[in-house]
Amino acid sequence: MATSIKGKRVAFLATDGVEEVEYTQPRKAVEEAGGQAELVSIKNGRIQAVNHMDKASTYQVDKLAKDADADQYDALVLPGGVANPDFLRTDPDAVRFVRDFFTAGKPVAAICHGPWTLVEAGVVDGRTLTSWPSLRTDLANAGATWVDEQVYVDGGLVTSRKPDDLPAFCEKLLEEIAAVRV
Repeated sequence: MATSIKGKRVAFLATDGVEEVEYTQPRKAVEEAGGQAELVSIKNGRIQAVNHMDKASTYQVDKLAKDADADQYDALVLPGGVANPDFLRTDPDAVRFVRDFFTAGKPVAAICHGPWTLVEAGVVDGRTLTSWPSLRTDLANAGATWVDEQVYVDGGLVTSRKPDDLPAFCEKLLEEIAAVRV
């Protein structure tokens, strides 16, 4: 039986340069499990997704990070892409939004380069997680323990390395969201 997250609201924080499949597959998993997904960004209008470095589709933003409140959501997803988290980590509203999920003890899932925003939010110290291998040093310097695993869960923080890990990432993401009491 598939995991149900009916009635749960999940924020996807992303901007230009988001790796398309790392946004679309988790969003589809959330929606197919009965959850409501919303795209939160640092810019109005549409964001430009990529397939590696090539332009892909664009996606309509539902809410700006400056207007977003973690209390309105049950969980947060941080897709990767190289540019996306680099832009997000320089935006104080995006960083605050991420930090607020940790303060509230809500599930957060980050894949590939997504953990860069976690580093900026100061929420990885003492945690174990995985990511795209090039983030290993950044995560270690921020106090995290890095592991090379398909998916790793540490106290509600779900992380994965790359698009190939998406099936396991989505499964664990849904499990963590389902554990949240509405």
